[in-house]
This record gives sequence, structure tokens and C-alpha cells, in this order.
Amino acid sequence: MSYQVLARKWRPRDFAGLVGQEHVVKALRHALEQQRLHHAYLFTGTRGVGKTTLARILAKCLNCETGITATPCGRCTACAEIDGGRYVDYVEMDAASNRGVDEMTQLLERSVYAPTAGRFKVYMIDEVHQLSGHAFNAMLKTLEEPPAHLKFILATTDPQKVPVTVLSRCLQFNLKQMPRPAIVAHLAEVLSAEGVASEAEALPLLARAAAGSMRDALSLLDQAIAHGGGRVGAAGVREMLGAVDETYLMRLLDAVAGEDAAAVLGIADEMQARSLSFDAALQDLASLLLRIALAQVAPDAVDAADPERERVQALARAIDAETVQLFYQIALQGRGDLANAPDEHAGFLMTLLRMLAFSPQTADASGTGQGEAQSGNRSAKPRVAGATRPQEPAGGSPGGPPARGDWPALVSQLAVTGVAKELARNAEVATWDDAAIELVVPKAMAHLTERGYCDKLKAALDTYLGKPIRLRVTSGELRGDSVVAQEAKLREAQRAESARAVKNDRFVQELVTLFDGRVVEPGNAGAPKNP
Repeated sequence: MSYQVLARKWRPRDFAGLVGQEHVVKALRHALEQQRLHHAYLFTGTRGVGKTTLARILAKCLNCETGITATPCGRCTACAEIDGGRYVDYVEMDAASNRGVDEMTQLLERSVYAPTAGRFKVYMIDEVHQLSGHAFNAMLKTLEEPPAHLKFILATTDPQKVPVTVLSRCLQFNLKQMPRPAIVAHLAEVLSAEGVASEAEALPLLARAAAGSMRDALSLLDQAIAHGGGRVGAAGVREMLGAVDETYLMRLLDAVAGEDAAAVLGIADEMQARSLSFDAALQDLASLLLRIALAQVAPDAVDAADPERERVQALARAIDAETVQLFYQIALQGRGDLANAPDEHAGFLMTLLRMLAFSPQTADASGTGQGEAQSGNRSAKPRVAGATRPQEPAGGSPGGPPARGDWPALVSQLAVTGVAKELARNAEVATWDDAAIELVVPKAMAHLTERGYCDKLKAALDTYLGKPIRLRVTSGELRGDSVVAQEAKLREAQRAESARAVKNDRFVQELVTLFDGRVVEPGNAGAPKNP
């Protein structure tokens, strides 16, 4: 007897065997039990989630010789022939290859005749969105008022392309992607029934690669059994999929967080030597960073069954939340840039180097903070990260502690990054004494007063001043003394000075006179010409 692939052999034969679509099964069961049968059903969802399987089960429910039921017997002629794909009153049509109006007209002409063997004629049209506009128009009247013996079941992976006139004539059921735990459990049942040995760590790898499709999962399981010579092992599955061992990613994050460039390059070379997929590596790295971010804000959200749970929580404690968000964004951007990189290895390396270059620690050590880079103020003092500074008299040597009240000068030397730095740059001093500082930020930026940002700024102030201080931040009206306001004033003064220099230039004046022109200042390019 020829071998039957697992995806076909283990196709569910009834509602009880269908995995992961309980919301659809519940509605269909109730409709069948109460005999509230609609004439047209539309199943939507991605590939391999059970659209065609549901259509066949529903056809059996309607035509089972025991009567209309939610639990077809599976043994009668109708059930057996529908399962075998040879029932005369159940017609499956692929709209991708029969999309024209002629094919639809032929189907509808046959639909007026009574069923040959069953209770109902059931027409299942797969990938219905690929029908032409004329084909949709041809079926509208029959779809709305079909003969009593006719049922339509439509299936599509792209419901947005189905005309609303068709959608309004159908009961629509949205099938969801299979959750990974459900796929893992089903694969374990299949392996047990097939008598195939497996390792527990292998099945989650297959479930992840299946991306929510049970059919894909079973096809991959077939491949894994063949690859492993009748056994499904984690190492063999990783090799087959080109999957990245998560320990590589854990080590990478440890090295990046510790600014160990040599270790980062070494791990990347190890991954290249194993011919691992760098696209998959960046995808898995983003997933790992998501788990770390969840562990930071909601530790209980980390799955207790996750074998790497303790390692994830350790990374969550070692890397601050803002850095995790930064690394996540860089990983996503790096994955998008892979297609334009010289090769995948080079694109992966550049992504890791970008994490090193833009990490807050590196930015602090470089002495060029974000505020100074954006301000264009070449005379701004560089930030100095780290140690406690000795207290000197006010007005000391350049680079020493700023005078009390000179908030912009203090901000330029604070070792603070991210949103906490933006808090410092947008704030003005309300009061400042030896034990406390009170700051005010604009009302439009009241979100900067959140405790987490204030705590980071306070920690930087404590370190810089060499003693703990009380910090209070409120929102209100400002005088215009913040770092951001001073930078804006400086830019405006530079712009005005540049405009004056241009206007006073003799050559420019001659051009204006000769051509009856005017000097357009920055920001006024769209202004009307002077009369």
C-alpha cells in the first residue's frame, strides 16, 4: 500500500477532531442542532487552518444518512465518499483555475437539478477571491436565493478581495491561526499514534516554523521523520530548519550588553560556520527581546514552562528597559535591510555593530549626547559619565561643577540618556538648594513627570553631585530657560545673523535691484512676493 502523508492521514473527520477553531465549531454545532441552516457560508483564514476540512465536515453533517447532525457517523456511504473525495453531490471547485464567468455559469446551470444521492448539493469554492468580477456577478442571484437543496461554502485567504455584495449574502467565520501549544500537543499525539520516537524540544521548533498552520506543521513533521531516519530529535530539526539555537542569541545579548565586540563577532562567525539563517536569527532575536521586555514589565507573563525562563529573567535584570526597546527596533530594521546587504552575514554583523554603536553606554562614553548632536552648538560641554565629582566653589575652572542654578550647564555634564535626558533638557529650575531641586516641564510634555524617568534623572544627579538629593518634577508654565529653549534661541539668533549677512551683501543687493527680486529667509519660502 502506498504511503499517505501525515497531513492527509490526520485530517480531522469530525468537529471533535478539529484543533484550535472552537469558536467556529460552537456556532456550527448550534446551527445544526437547531436546524438553523444558512444557504451560504464563508470561511476565511490563512493557509492550513482548516477551511477545506470544515467544508467537508459540514457537508457530511448535512448529508449523513443518520440525518442532519453535528456528529456525522463517518461510516455511511455519504460520509465515506465525502472523506474519499468522490461524493457526487459534494463539489469542490478551485477558483484559482476556474475563475471565469463560463465556468461559473456551467456550475450554476447544474445547481438547479435535485441531488443525485444526498439530501443537499454542497458546492465548495476554494480561494473564492480569485474569481473574476463577471464570475461574481453571475453567481450573485443564485447565492442570494438558491434552490432549497443547494448550499454554498466559500473559502478564502484574502476576504478583502471578496466583493461586499457577496459577503453580505454569507455567514462569515474567521478561522484563527493555530496557537503553538495546540500544534505541539497535536504533533505529540500524531507521533505517539505513529510510534515515532521524539524529543520534547523538537516539537516547539516545528510549531514555530509552521507559523500557525497545522498542515504546514504536519508536512514539516513528515520531513523531520525522514531527516532523522524515523526519529524526531531537536538537533536534527534545527539542522533541517536552519533554526538558531537560542543559546547563541542569549550569548549575543550578553556580549552586546557588556560591549564585548570581540565576543559578538566570534559568536556571529560560529553561526556562519553552522550555516544558520541570519534572517531567522534576527527574527528570533526580536522575539527574545520581546520576552525580555515582557519580563521587565510583567514577570508573570513569562511562560513557566519556558526552559529558558531563568535566563530571560536574568537578561531582563541586566539590560535596562530603554536599551531593550532600542535593540528590538534595531533588530527589526536590520532584518528589513538584509536584502540590501552585501550578504546575510554582513547584514547580520552590521545590525549587531549598530547595537553596540547606539547603546546608551557607548553613547555616554563617546561624550556626544543626543541633545548636543541635534543642537548644533559646537561650544557645548561634553558629558562625562561615571564617577562622583569633587565639589568646587561656584565659578570654578571650565569643566568643573556648574554654579547653582545653571541648569543647562549641569545637564550637559550629566550621565543620563533616553527619555530621562529629554526630561532634563526640557525642564527649568523652579527651586534649587543643597538638599533639593524642583523642576518644571511644559504642560504639553507632562508625561515626562512619570516616576520612572524622574528616578533615572535623580540617580544621575546623585552620582554627579556626590550626595543624595530630593527631586520634584511638575508641569506648568516655563520662562524659556530650559536647554531646549536656549538651543532654539541660539538657532534663531544664528539664522537672523545669517539673514542679515546675506541682505547686507553687496552682490546680493545688486541682484535684488537688477531682477526686482527679494531675499527669501528660511521658513518663508512660500511667502508671497513683495509688491
